[in-house]
Amino acid sequence: MSSYVLGFQEIDKTKLMMVGGKGANLGELSRIEGIQVPEGFCVTTEAYKRIIGQTSELNELLDQLSLLKAVDREKISATSGQIRRVIEGIAIPMDIHDEISRRLAELGEKEAYAVRSSATAEDLPTASFAGQQDTYLNIIGRDAILHHISKCWASLFTDRAVTYRIQNGFDHRKVYLSVVVQRMVFPQASGILFTADPVTSNRKVLSIDASFGLGEALVSGLVNADIYKVKAGEIVDKKISTKKLAIYSVEKGGTEAREIESERQNSQALTDEQILQLERMGRKIEAYFGRPQDIEWCIHWRHSADPDSQVAKGGVAPVIFIVQSRPITTLYPAPEVEDGKNHVYFSFAHRQMMTEAMKPLGYSFFQEFFKLISGSPMIEIGGRLYIDASRELSTPIISKALVKGVDSVDVLMQKAIYNILKRKDFIKGLSREKSSMMGVSVWLRWGIDTLKTYLKNDHAIVTNLIAHDEMVMRGLEQRIAKVSGNELFDFIFTSFEELKNTVFAGYGAVFAGAFATSWINKNMQKWLGEKNAADTLAQSVPDNVTSEMGLELLDVADVVRKYPAVIEYFQHANDETFFEDLAKLEGGKVVSDSIRAYLKKYGMRCSAEIDITRTRWNERPTILIPMILSNIKTFGPGAHSMKFEQGLQQARQKEQDILKRLEQLPGGQSKAKKTKKMISVLRNFAGFREYNKYLIVCYLWILKQALLKEADKLVQQGVIRDREDIYYLTFAELRETVRTNRVDSNIIAKRKEDYEIFEKLTPPRVITSEGEIISSAYDTENIPKGALAGVAVSSGIIEGRARVILKMEDANIEEGDILVTTFTDPSWTPVFVSIKGLVTEVGGMMTHGAVVAREYGLPAVVSVENATKLIKDGQRIRVNGTEGYVEIL
Repeated sequence: MSSYVLGFQEIDKTKLMMVGGKGANLGELSRIEGIQVPEGFCVTTEAYKRIIGQTSELNELLDQLSLLKAVDREKISATSGQIRRVIEGIAIPMDIHDEISRRLAELGEKEAYAVRSSATAEDLPTASFAGQQDTYLNIIGRDAILHHISKCWASLFTDRAVTYRIQNGFDHRKVYLSVVVQRMVFPQASGILFTADPVTSNRKVLSIDASFGLGEALVSGLVNADIYKVKAGEIVDKKISTKKLAIYSVEKGGTEAREIESERQNSQALTDEQILQLERMGRKIEAYFGRPQDIEWCIHWRHSADPDSQVAKGGVAPVIFIVQSRPITTLYPAPEVEDGKNHVYFSFAHRQMMTEAMKPLGYSFFQEFFKLISGSPMIEIGGRLYIDASRELSTPIISKALVKGVDSVDVLMQKAIYNILKRKDFIKGLSREKSSMMGVSVWLRWGIDTLKTYLKNDHAIVTNLIAHDEMVMRGLEQRIAKVSGNELFDFIFTSFEELKNTVFAGYGAVFAGAFATSWINKNMQKWLGEKNAADTLAQSVPDNVTSEMGLELLDVADVVRKYPAVIEYFQHANDETFFEDLAKLEGGKVVSDSIRAYLKKYGMRCSAEIDITRTRWNERPTILIPMILSNIKTFGPGAHSMKFEQGLQQARQKEQDILKRLEQLPGGQSKAKKTKKMISVLRNFAGFREYNKYLIVCYLWILKQALLKEADKLVQQGVIRDREDIYYLTFAELRETVRTNRVDSNIIAKRKEDYEIFEKLTPPRVITSEGEIISSAYDTENIPKGALAGVAVSSGIIEGRARVILKMEDANIEEGDILVTTFTDPSWTPVFVSIKGLVTEVGGMMTHGAVVAREYGLPAVVSVENATKLIKDGQRIRVNGTEGYVEIL
C-alpha cells in the first residue's frame, strides 16, 4: 500500500492524519451498505509534507505567519500569497506523480473528476473548517488534475483558512493537507441534508436543501434552495423556492451557470419519493457515525453531463450519490432520555446568571446539593445544569404558576415556555415522573415564613439571621480543618443539610422584600401612573452585602490613590508574587492590609461563583486591579459614603413624594398608610435578598480549600499531574480517587476536551428531549424601529458610550460608560459604582444586575438577545430602563 495515494476502500477513520477529515469520512461512507459514493482516491498528507519540506523559503514564511494575529489582515494576505505561490511552483516528485497516474488509469483517465482539499483539521466533531480550502470541479486530463492537486495544497494558505486557524488556535505547521480526487457526477439535482434541523436543532426533524444542477450554486449562495423537512418518514414541511440559475459541468472541463427554463423555476427539485429516500439514507449515515450529520448528495445520471440529454430522458433511473458527510458542529448537545416520553428542560444557568460551561466537579457538586434541597436531580447538558419541568408543564394549573414565576427571572425563558405550551400534541406526550422542581411543602413553608416576617416587619430579623449565619460558617470552617480523606466527604454530605436549613431560614425575609417590591410597583402604576417606583425606593437599603462590596472597593481605591509607586506597579502586577511585590513599595504594606481586609470579607467571590472550580479573588487578587484603577480615575476620595448617602436621600425624597401624592387621591389616607408599610418592609428586607447567595459562596470557599488539600496529596502521590485535574472528575469520582489513590487519566483528558467544546457553545434557555431549542423571540411592535427589545428592570433613560465587556477583569470603565455584557452576577458589583447604565443578554426583574442597578439608581435593560454582538464596543447608545429597549445612536 502506497503511503502517498490511498483508494477510498483502503481508508477508514484511523487514517485521519493521512487523508484529512473529508478523506476519512469518504472512506467510512464507502463502507456503509446501501450508500453509493463516487469512486476516488486521496493523495495523502505524506505527499504534502514531502512537497513543503523541499524548500527553506517556506519555513521562513511560516515563521512569519506564526507571529500574526487575526486582526493583521494585510500581513496575513501578503504572507499567505507568497506561500501559495511557492507551493504551486514546486514540481510533484516523480514517484508521487506516477502513483497518481496509475490510479487515474484504473478509474479512467478521460473521465471528469472533482479535486477537493481535505485538511487534518477539517470535518471534525469539534471544528468543521468547512469551506476553508479550495475545491475544483469537472477537471479532465492527467496534467490538469496534477496541476489542481498543487492548487489544493496551496489553498491551505488562503487568507480565510489562515485566519480561521488563528482564531481557533490551530498551529499552521500542524495542519496538513490531503487531496481528494473523486469521479465527477453530473446531477439533475443536488444539495445538503442535515439529520438534525439546523434552525431548531430538533434531532427528529431532518432538513434537506435542494436545487437543480451542481451543489456549488447552493453552497455559494447563487440560488435559493427548496427546503424539505421530514420527520419519521413523513414530509412535514416544504418551501419551494424560485430557482432561476443552476451550475452545470462543461464538456471540456470546468463549470458554467445556466438560466433555468421559466416553467421549471418554481417546480420541486426533488420528488416526494426522492425526499423520503434521502431521509432513509441520512438516518443510516447518522447511525453509522453516531452523531448528527451534514451530508452532501446529488441525484445523478451516470453517463451524461447534461441532465436534459436524451440519456437522462430515456427512462434511466437516477442514482442518489453521497459525496460527503461531516458532523454538525454547531448543535447544542441533546439531553439523554430513556423513557421514550417528551421532556422539557429549563436552563438553571440562566436563572443563576452563569451561562458559561461548568467543569464536572462544579456541576456534579451542585447537583448533589440541589438534590438534597428538591429531592430530585438536575441534569447536565453541554456543561450546564438544567431542570426537568415536564411534569409541571403537563398540569395546566401548575404550568400557569410556573410561567408567571419565571417572569421575574428571565422573560425570554418565559416566552419560550409559552411557545412550547402552545404545542398541544407535544405537551400530551410529556413525562409525568417526579421532576426537579421544588415540592409544594417547601413553598408552603416559605409562604408561612414570609407572612410572619411581613407582619412583624422588624429589621432585627435580618440582623439576627446574619449573626446566626456567620456563626454557622465559622463552625463549619473550624470542624472541616480537622477532617481529611474519606472522612472529609462524609463531613461534606452532613454539612449539606446544615447549609440547607441555614439558607431556608432566610427565605421569609427574602420573599417579604420581593413581595413589597412587587406590591409597590403594581399599585403605584395603578394609582399614580408611575412605573417601577420601587427602583428608587430600594436605593441604599441596609445589609445588601453585594452592593456594599462595590462601595467598599471604593475605600480600597482611596488607600491606593495615595501611593504612585503602587499605582505604577498595578499596571503590570504579577499574579504569583502580588503581595510580596507590594511589600517592597512605598505604601505597599498599607495597600496590602487594605486589600487583605477586603478579601477576608469578599475574597470568596468570583464570576459564576456557584461553580466550586472557579478561580476566587482570594486565589487571584489581581482580578480586582482594573476596578480599583477605574475607581481612582472616576471618583474622588470619600466616594463610598457620598454615593450611599446620595442614594439614601433620593429614596427618602421619593417616599415623601409618593405619600404626598397618594394623600391627594380618593381614599388617599388609606392608600398612603398601606404604601408606607410596604416601603418599610421593602427597606427592612430587600437588602437581605443577596445574603443567601453570599452564604452559599462562603460555604463553597471553605469546601474548596479542603478539597484542594486533598488534590495536593494526590499530586504528591503521583495520582494526578496537577491539583486542578480534580475539576474534571465528578464529586463521586473524586471521592473514589481519594479513597483508592487511583484514577483513569484518560477520563480527565477526555473531559478537558469536552470542556473546550462546551465553552464555545451558547446554552439554550429551554430545550426539549428532541434536542429542539425553543424560540423566545420578542414582539417588537411597541418599541422604536431598529431598537433592541429587552426587559425594563431599573427605570430611567441614559445615553453614553457602550463598553462591551465579557470578563469582569477586562473592565476598563470610565465615567458615563454603559456596561453591555452577557450577564452579571455579584462579582460584577464593583463595576456598578462606575457605570451609568446596564444592558445584559440574560436576566429578569429579580436577578443580580437588576437588583443592584435599582439600588444604585442605574437605568437597566436585561434579556436583550445577542446584545454583545449587536452592540459594538465604543458605540453611543440610549438605554430606556423604563420601557425596556436599547437604541444604537
